[in-house]
Amino acid sequence: MEATEIAETIHGGHETHSAEGDATFRNYAAMYLGVVAMLLAIASLGGANATKMMLNANIQASDIYGYYQSKYIRQTVYRTTAEELEAQLLAQPDMPAAAKAKFGEAIARYRSRAERYESDPSTGEGRKELLAKAKEWEAKRDRAAERDPNFDFAAALFQIAIVIGSVSIVAASRSLIKLSGGLAVVASLLMINGYFLIVHLPLE
Repeated sequence: MEATEIAETIHGGHETHSAEGDATFRNYAAMYLGVVAMLLAIASLGGANATKMMLNANIQASDIYGYYQSKYIRQTVYRTTAEELEAQLLAQPDMPAAAKAKFGEAIARYRSRAERYESDPSTGEGRKELLAKAKEWEAKRDRAAERDPNFDFAAALFQIAIVIGSVSIVAASRSLIKLSGGLAVVASLLMINGYFLIVHLPLE
């Protein structure tokens, strides 16, 4: 066998080996992209849930604040009425005892209602209880609003990772798949942070 034939045989062996390596690489890269696509779906679901919670919590807080305001208006009316009756009682010292008793009952009743509007633990619908509920819904809204950007960034990075990974399969490029993997790792960390808020993103 001549030297040229030996060189051609070695070159052909390298090509076969390279083709087999590329096929294996593409198989693993395809499986990797399937995993990234699954993570993208999870991140998208988390983002949708965060957005839904944010909107729902904001509506609930607004409704409770509206109810709180109506309670405040009624409470003010009862207090004002009680004060007017007290003023009338003081302005008419010669009022018959029966009338004074009626005035006293009415004043006590209005004062009692005003106090019940201020705080009513039995029903949980006093102003104090309503304000606490509104604050709870606001906290849920703010938490959901903080979670949402994590999912948005994660979904975007997962999509970029999938695009780069797809290009790496066509080009059989190991460097591109490494870049894709790095982006997927960052996206995964953001997705996890979206669910648990381990780190607060400095977005403001």
